[in-house]
Amino acid sequence: MPRSHEPARPALAQGGPSRREFLKTSAVIGAGYFIAPRPAWAASRLANGQINVASIGVGGKGDSDCRQAGKQAKMVALCDIDDNYIERMASTFPDAKKYNDFREMLAQMGDKIDAVTVSTPDHMHAPISIMAMKMGKHVYCQKPLTHSVSEAREMRELAAEKKLATQMGNQGTAEDGLRRAVEIIQDGVIGPVREVHVWTNRPVWPQAPGVMSRPSDTPPVPKHVHWDLFLGVAPERPYAVYPPNSKGEKKGAYHAFNWRGWWDFGTGALGDMACHTANMAFMALKLGHPTSAEGQCGDLNPETCPSWASVVLEFPARESMPPVKLFWYEGKKDGRKNLPSAEKMQGRKPSDSGSLLVGDKGTLYSPNDYGAQYVLLPEKDFADYKGPEPSLPRKDQGLGTDEWMKAEWLRAAAGGPPAMSNFNYAGLLAEAVLLGNVAMRVGKKFEWDAPNLKAVGCPEADQYIRREYRKSFAL
Repeated sequence: MPRSHEPARPALAQGGPSRREFLKTSAVIGAGYFIAPRPAWAASRLANGQINVASIGVGGKGDSDCRQAGKQAKMVALCDIDDNYIERMASTFPDAKKYNDFREMLAQMGDKIDAVTVSTPDHMHAPISIMAMKMGKHVYCQKPLTHSVSEAREMRELAAEKKLATQMGNQGTAEDGLRRAVEIIQDGVIGPVREVHVWTNRPVWPQAPGVMSRPSDTPPVPKHVHWDLFLGVAPERPYAVYPPNSKGEKKGAYHAFNWRGWWDFGTGALGDMACHTANMAFMALKLGHPTSAEGQCGDLNPETCPSWASVVLEFPARESMPPVKLFWYEGKKDGRKNLPSAEKMQGRKPSDSGSLLVGDKGTLYSPNDYGAQYVLLPEKDFADYKGPEPSLPRKDQGLGTDEWMKAEWLRAAAGGPPAMSNFNYAGLLAEAVLLGNVAMRVGKKFEWDAPNLKAVGCPEADQYIRREYRKSFAL
């Protein structure tokens, strides 16, 4: 795909472009995931290839994000609300300064930091990333990019305004198989695609009433956990644990993992996995803003993500491509896994997670979270198909997929080509994914006014599109 200069951002206020113009512009921007963000400044260490990076969130996925970034740049600071995670990581980076509060770290270290990785629970992705970007820092942020739709819009726009190198951590983007699938779909081998079906094996954590409710066991906060900083912008609630398991262990109800199933902190199965599993289809089909969203789920409640959900997002025509409906399936419904119909699967047993792109001439089936493996169906019809010449870059074969995500981002920060899941692309993907959660929570179909971030005729959706930050947590 040819590179181009950064296009002007569409105006979003009243009096801006028409809905049609906005959607057309957004589709072009979304397709242009090689639009190059230029370095924010020409600091000597960037010019010399020395990038100072700080990692915010160094437990869980943050462990590998921090280690991989630290192999390819100079790790100057570690930040986490859990002292145990910091001390463990400090053994690898003994010269890095240690912090619990990202605000304190950014304020104190200032121009000593060029770039940050953000690998926290979902509800803190945007507050941290936005503060860092406003200070001119390049940002690598884990998926989903944000907790709310409006935050994804703000992240995307701010990255473009500051001309920063960015990358969302949906590792499949770095897979050669995904990039090849994108080329094949855009080559037109299965014809115009009008339906996409995506499913997941998530949730794999406690979720939904009956499985999970606010626990009454609220012991003192462990000394190594800084609870107010974990809560961050989320509403106040006490530290809590669940009753002992079969091993006699009392697991934290929120920290360190179960936060994913709580709306205040996580974005559920859709937020966790669609930025992976729907990524290949979103990129190949040059999707942008949906025109409508519809959702239904089991065990709908204001506290926890549901036991199962189905979502339909409708996208308009793009360039020469027809409108598309994207169907999402998660959880178990009536004791059975929520999946596409047997007819859609064409006799194949569905993988644990995967996707189908249904075209007029055939179907591309990926039995993979990342879209990195695929088969064209029916196979006999495509036995002699060779595919187009590669048009997208391939990863450095000396690096693993996740390592390449960091390398691509850091090279962009040093003035090289942009990372493929930069926020210009990833912001659109995250908006669409998180809009599915909005539809799920209101339980009905609505038209989507993308320029104004409004669910048409559905005012109850506003509270999920934008969220209020805890006033005591000053940013």
